[in-house]
Parts: sequence; C-alpha cells; structure tokens
Amino acid sequence: QTEEIKRNIGYMSQKFSLYDNLTVAENIKFYGGIYGMRRKDIAIKTDELLSELQLQNEKKTLVSELPLGWKQKLSFSVSMVHSPKIVFLDEPTGGVDPVTRRQFWDLIYHAADNGVTIFVTTHYMDEAEYCNRVSIMVDGVIAALDTPAALKKLYNSDSMDDVFFQLARNAVRKAD
Repeated sequence: QTEEIKRNIGYMSQKFSLYDNLTVAENIKFYGGIYGMRRKDIAIKTDELLSELQLQNEKKTLVSELPLGWKQKLSFSVSMVHSPKIVFLDEPTGGVDPVTRRQFWDLIYHAADNGVTIFVTTHYMDEAEYCNRVSIMVDGVIAALDTPAALKKLYNSDSMDDVFFQLARNAVRKAD
C-alpha cells in the first residue's frame, strides 16, 4: 500500500533534500507531483506556501541561492505539501540561527494545531521541552518516554539536558 502510505506521511531529512538546481516554486511543484497531487491542487498549494513563507519574491530563485534557514523552512513545507497526517522531521533545526530555529518551531506548532502528528528527532534537549511527549534512546533502546514535565519530575531535574545526561550515564559504548 505504498501510495496510501505516501499520501499520509511526510518526511524531511536531516540533510537538505530539495533540488538546488530547481527554483523555489519548481521544488514545490516537483514534490507535489511525487506525492500524487493534481496539477490544480499543486498550483493552489504553491501559492499558499509561497505566501506563508513570505517567499513570493523568491519563487523564481534557485534553491542553491537561498540562506540555510529559508531552505529548511521550505523543506519542511514541501514535506507537508500534500497535507499528510504524520510528518517525520530528522534534526530539522541543525545549523540554523536562533531566530530561524524559533520560526521553525512556530511552523511545527501550526501544523500540530491543525491536527498533524509531528515526530522530531533532535540532539538539542531544549527542543524536547517544546514537545508533547519525548522518547529518549540509550544504546538503541527507548530508556524514557513521557511528557517533558513528567520526565523532569521522575529524574528530579530542572531541564531535559539533565534528564538526558542521567540516562546517558548508563550507556554502554560498543565498538561497531
């Protein structure tokens, strides 16, 4: 049921996944096609995304010419171009400035407020504070799963950084 899965899931990879040699608008249209959207819907969604991201003046700009933060926000939007129910974001804020990072989380909150389930992987434990539930893995196994507040209470901690450090102290490092 590949097509059904594709319609319901969006994905943004850790490594930038848009095409540098296509324009902003061409990337949106390309991914809309990959996700099986109709041309009319792609055109409407392209205009919506360009407006939401305030990239109307950049629609003919090659993606390679955009700042990293704009690329990341565009990549997130493209992962949601087909209105999926679930979106996976693999370290979406890595390498972006603090202002763009905050704006990125605003995009995530907006999507979640509209009923989209968002899974975020991150090494930034302060970002875990923004999530409804957190899963911390140690040695490839889930070591903790709960709300940030509950985890901080359980581990008698003021921060998710400290919760992580308490759990990570028990890690067994194995050579590959």
